[in-house]
Amino acid sequence: MRAPAAVSSAPPHVLPQEFYARPTLEVARDLIGKVLVHDAPAGLASGLIVEVEAYIGESDPACHAAPGPTARNAPLYGRPGVAYVYLNYGIHYLVNVVTEPEGSPAAVLIRALEPLDGEPMMRRRRARGSGRRASSFVETELCRGPGNLTRALAITLRQNRLDLTKRRLRIEDRGFPRRDVVWTRRIGINVGVEAEWRCAAAGSAAVSGQPTRKRR
Repeated sequence: MRAPAAVSSAPPHVLPQEFYARPTLEVARDLIGKVLVHDAPAGLASGLIVEVEAYIGESDPACHAAPGPTARNAPLYGRPGVAYVYLNYGIHYLVNVVTEPEGSPAAVLIRALEPLDGEPMMRRRRARGSGRRASSFVETELCRGPGNLTRALAITLRQNRLDLTKRRLRIEDRGFPRRDVVWTRRIGINVGVEAEWRCAAAGSAAVSGQPTRKRR
């Protein structure tokens, strides 16, 4: 008697680990147009990825791996396709995607989304403690900037080290058309500023700071 087939714990169209086990700049480019999903107890929220930044290796002074392995940056040295979430300046949570083969520390920071699912919930989360009404937020500003998108999707340190190929926090390919992109220098950092490792969807109003470099 044939054994029953194993049932995958991942929803359809979730990016597999192999997607992330590649050169970081390739992963960064291919993340544009994919969908970040957080299936939280309060409900599902998602957005189309339109801006990312790459951080690559111990030789990159802006990468958390620059000082070598530590307890904090351990996920960078681990399996690709894992979330690396940290608290930035004690204020904002930032979500990164670990890339490249295990032992090669690198990641892609997700900087901006175009909201898809759960927009009313995103509005309530963004309004909380801001002094603004939920209805006052323009759709494209809800997830503009890495700290804003984690607040809108309720991503915190609890999601650090989650496997992005599973259900709770994941990235999906929903078949959206491939977008033209623009590569520029990374922003919001003081070192490693020369590298043009920021990739953004050309023309997206959700991008944090409009790119001016050539399209690729």
